[in-house]
Amino acid sequence: MGSFVLNGNEIKKLVLENQLIQNYIDLDIQITPNGFDMTVKEIHSITSGGAVDFSNEKRKLSETKLMEFVDNFVFLQKGSYKIVYNEIVNIPKDLIALGRPRSTLLRCGANVGTAVWDRGYSGRSESLLTVENEKGLTIFKDARVLQLVFMKTLADDSLYKGIFQKENI
Repeated sequence: MGSFVLNGNEIKKLVLENQLIQNYIDLDIQITPNGFDMTVKEIHSITSGGAVDFSNEKRKLSETKLMEFVDNFVFLQKGSYKIVYNEIVNIPKDLIALGRPRSTLLRCGANVGTAVWDRGYSGRSESLLTVENEKGLTIFKDARVLQLVFMKTLADDSLYKGIFQKENI
């Protein structure tokens, strides 16, 4: 048995019966034919450098500063930002999720960089928002910027146990 992508009806059932996703705004709008749209809760400017190594002994996350929404939006100049989602994601042991930017965001000259939502991960996720548009980008609170695509996997005992487990809940 190989892996396969869940459709919107399967995702909706897992949301309602197993809390695959919590804190969503409008399930009928956020469910897509093959995914779930994640929405912006917070945007942070990145204020310091970071460090990445092999063992994580020297890992240092970049510091950030919360940007305030004014009149329910924030204008972003070209650059890199951290976004925090409204939704809390609870990945069961037989699924993973991959995040892809919504095409509207790409057409506005911006992109979202993500990691894999591993089996067993639970938390309020964060991503990198990169604005490449020289004219900038306006992001409204609760904007749908990312689509999560869920894939069925073979299950075993190796689940996510990293430092971001249950972060920001």
